[in-house]
Amino acid sequence: MPEPSTDSAPLLVMRGIVKQFPGVRALDGVDLEVRAGEVHCLLGQNGAGKSTLIKTLAGAHQPDEGTITLNGEEVRLSSPIAAIRLGISTIYQELDLVDGLSVAENVFLGHEPARMGFVGRGEAARATRELLERLGHAEIRPSTEVGRLSPAAKQVVSMARALSHDTRLIIMDEPSAALAHDEVGNLFRIIRELTAQGVAVVYISHRLEEIREIGDRVTVLKDGRTVAVGLPAKETPTSQVVSLMTGRNVEYVFPERPAPGSHDGKAEVLQVRDLSIPGRVSGVSFSVRAGEIVGLAGLVGSGRSEIIEAVYGARRFSGQVVLEGKPVRRGGGTTGAVRLGMGLAPEERKAQALLLDQSVSRNISLASLGRYSRLGWMDRRKEAADAREMVRALDIRPSDPERPIKTLSGGNQQKAVLARWLLNDRKLLLLDEPTRGVDVGARAELYAVVRRLADEGIGVLLVSSEVPEVLGLADRVLVLREGRVIREAGAGELDEHAVLDMIMEGSPV
Repeated sequence: MPEPSTDSAPLLVMRGIVKQFPGVRALDGVDLEVRAGEVHCLLGQNGAGKSTLIKTLAGAHQPDEGTITLNGEEVRLSSPIAAIRLGISTIYQELDLVDGLSVAENVFLGHEPARMGFVGRGEAARATRELLERLGHAEIRPSTEVGRLSPAAKQVVSMARALSHDTRLIIMDEPSAALAHDEVGNLFRIIRELTAQGVAVVYISHRLEEIREIGDRVTVLKDGRTVAVGLPAKETPTSQVVSLMTGRNVEYVFPERPAPGSHDGKAEVLQVRDLSIPGRVSGVSFSVRAGEIVGLAGLVGSGRSEIIEAVYGARRFSGQVVLEGKPVRRGGGTTGAVRLGMGLAPEERKAQALLLDQSVSRNISLASLGRYSRLGWMDRRKEAADAREMVRALDIRPSDPERPIKTLSGGNQQKAVLARWLLNDRKLLLLDEPTRGVDVGARAELYAVVRRLADEGIGVLLVSSEVPEVLGLADRVLVLREGRVIREAGAGELDEHAVLDMIMEGSPV
């Protein structure tokens, strides 16, 4: 692959980009320079500002301050369409393909070739075939329904769609997360062929071994700021990159946890034995004791959320999941898990846990409606009284239980999700990214709530992308990589740098 020129002016220059949302400054003067024909890697922990930056570059967000220059001319990316017309395409981690449409229909969705007002399906198929051949995947048929394709093939279709817009810059957000090892090699081959043709690639990944293999230069974000611009990807030591990523301006405030060994001898609330999910998780075994918080640390795609889903009965698996001596059915549905005594705070609380137009009270009572039903009638007074008690106990603010839950902050919405399960006799709480979208002050309150629940004897299984959160809140940590546990230890025995080294490099420390 030819080296990108260091003499020519950059293809893209972003200077002093600022983006604010209510209560948070997501980008605080970020700089980025990308050259034609290079793979420029964008690194940073969750919350560093990567997603906001690429959405700004994709035209989905408008910067509050700063400038964007493309090919030497200042541009305004007022919408995703405007960005595409200027030659900027984005391939998000969650591919936005339409499964029910054909490959060709997806590739040209929104800009179908037309003649005399009619869509030229033959022309679309021919052009799609040429793009797939350019990407080295002539075996993918333009007429195939996208829903029938493998994740790797869908990735190729997304690239073909990007190239159908005469793209000069492609942004790839965690493109290897759903790919097997051999598929990653094919992805890199395609990227090298694109850059050899002068296309620039902004590549986002947590996997440092990938950065060294495919990257030319690296920019690192931390807490919405640029802490390094244009580092050589292959020569910069891993330790330096990890240090740049982990330095923090915001301190995490965690409640005091019990001394090591405090849970020894307590009953095992949850037992997981040889849990496997094809292509996702392989031979994972662990337990959670009464009153213990067990954290799962790993990258996106490491199997963390899949383990949570399997334990909760939402995903088929092989192996055993036992809650207080009672087996959880393998993909038998979540109702059985709830009846056994589990509760779940899912990663996407607005989409998966909340009825946004309903009251705080109804969202809290949602899993317990049976206790308020008498001969077909709802005891609204009892429901409201219990909700008020939970609002008081968890200090949910504002304290009006009849207020629509969509008007609450992220932290208070999450408290309401936890309150839902406390109305029942829960044995185990599953927390998937419990502080995502929650501001710093509310995080400390949520940490205190979770610790208090554990102190009352509830077992907790915690997933978080933020390593300090796992280490600060959990009693014991399982470090995951590519669906396997590579280290299990007391949280006090690990530090952030060591865990990041493990999950990025795969070597136990």
